[in-house]
Order: sequence, then C-alpha cells, then structure tokens
Amino acid sequence: MANSFVIGDVQGCFDQLLELIERINQVDPTAQLYFAGDLVNRGPKSLDTLRLIRDLGAKANAVLGNHDLHLLAVAQQLRPKHHSDTLDDILNAPDRDELLEWLRHRSLALDIKGHLLVHAGVYPNWTKAMTLSLAHEVEQQLQGENFREILSAMYGNSPAEWRDDWQANDRYRCIINGLTRMRFCNANGAMDFELKEGSGKAPDHLHAWFDLPTRQTQNCTVVFGHWSTLGLVMRDKLISLDTGCVWGGKLSAVRLEDRLILQVDSPQHQCPF
Repeated sequence: MANSFVIGDVQGCFDQLLELIERINQVDPTAQLYFAGDLVNRGPKSLDTLRLIRDLGAKANAVLGNHDLHLLAVAQQLRPKHHSDTLDDILNAPDRDELLEWLRHRSLALDIKGHLLVHAGVYPNWTKAMTLSLAHEVEQQLQGENFREILSAMYGNSPAEWRDDWQANDRYRCIINGLTRMRFCNANGAMDFELKEGSGKAPDHLHAWFDLPTRQTQNCTVVFGHWSTLGLVMRDKLISLDTGCVWGGKLSAVRLEDRLILQVDSPQHQCPF
C-alpha cells in the first residue's frame, strides 16, 4: 500500500507546490497526496494550482477549506470578492466550470489510515465517526442540485455551539464553521472566530480547540491546516500543517507513516492584515 503525504495550505502558491511535489517524488514516488484545504486564494497562481491538483487524478485528494468554499460562492455570485482575493484567474478561465465542479465534489473530512484530515478543526463534542458523518451531510448538499442554497447560507458566526437538534442552514453552517474556520473555543465548546493569533495569545476563557480536555477525538490523530500563526505542530495525536506559505513562510508536507517532514521556503505573497 502506498504511503500518504498530507500537504498544508497551498493558497495558490503554485511554484512552491511544484517544488514540494518534486521533493516528495524524489523520496517516495508512489506516495498518495492529500491536501489540507485552502488550495486557492491570496497566492499568485490559484488557477495553475487548482489545475495541477485536479490533474493529479487518483494520486491526490483534498478537503475543502474556507477559501475554497468562498471561491465557490463568489463564482455563483452569492458573495462579493474580498479586496485580498486573488481568484480572477480562475473566474475568467475557459475551464472554470470544470474546475469548480471538481472542487465542489471534494470532501470536508477524510479518514486516511486512521488519521482524521480536516481543514481547520473538529468540534470538541464530535467523535471521529460523528465528524465524518456530519461532513458527509454537508458534502451531499454541496454536491447536489441545490448547492447554491448552502453556499449562500454558510456565512456567519452563529450558531457557535453545536447541538444535535440543529436543523437545515443552522446545522450546516455550524458544521462548516467547525471544520473550516475554527481555532478557539471556550470551556463549553462555543467557537470564537475573532482571535487569529497563536494559541499562546488566547485570553483565559478561550482555548485552542485541540486543547480542550473533553475533546472526543483524542483517540485518533487529527491532521489540519488553516492556522498559520500556530505553524507546524507535531504531537502524539495531532499534526498542524499550515506554515504560512502565502505569508512568506513555508509549504509543508508530512508523511503519515513515519512523520517525515518536507518543506519548501516561500517568498511573501501577502502581508498580514
């Protein structure tokens, strides 16, 4: 069985991705590639990046990040572009519809040989099985004929706390926020979306989602990106892979079987706001 490399947030940093894939192929040419979401946006070559990952075919898979979902909403004219978006190359591409269709059919969570891959986090009360099930609920909506409805409804910070009886858009929004935007929670598990610093900068009432002692996924290794100010974190049951490629950091990949880390330096494409 082929080994598995997970690659952190690319965000349109195509040149660095090419270099990283070349390094992976040098050490493990048959490896399967997985991407931790945020394939596009803010970097200089989102179109090239999306085409490359799509064209890898069965060799690669990805989970959706918040920037990927934002692209889908902007493409449907459900949301205006942000001033820092770099999505025009995709939106104006002759093959945009094929690329967006491929992107819309990515997962929100993947089980990779017992590792749980998500973009941002896992709500503390969710087990691994529950996370995959809830992700699948949203995936079915995104891949269905009425996908515009969920793209339109996903924006907003509430509800911030999970309840099993949430229905329709509240339910989907809470799932999407947990999997693609979450960094901090309070002791009850309510998500906070204002603070974006590293985990050491949190006020006393907030905790990194993975540090809550009641977290139900402590028995499996969660792999995620999204949190560039957190950077590379390697714990027994946790791997954080967003090392700020678009901000002038590195693009990182980890081989799950032995935790071999490969990294490529990146120029600064965006300045922190």
